[in-house]
Amino acid sequence: MAEDVFKALADPTRRRILDGLVERNGQTLFEICARLTGEHGPGMSRQAVSQHLSVLEAAGLVVSRRQGRYKFHDLDTEPLRRVTARWLTPEAPESGP
Repeated sequence: MAEDVFKALADPTRRRILDGLVERNGQTLFEICARLTGEHGPGMSRQAVSQHLSVLEAAGLVVSRRQGRYKFHDLDTEPLRRVTARWLTPEAPESGP
């Protein structure tokens, strides 16, 4: 699972998608594509963005939900917490001289 998270985070476009979901969670594919085009110019197809979202979903960083005819994408930070918890330890109290 951690390997999927690192693979997902390795790509700058996927990190931009996550950044956009931090700003506003629950976006459709159309909204994500529009934001990426507005910020970084044209050049990425809906299919390419959809493939990036699939990688993020496989890593557990994005969860999709259907509401009527729309599919919304939500950020899930739990996989990041699990990965970082491996290396973060509680700080030990400082001992005196």
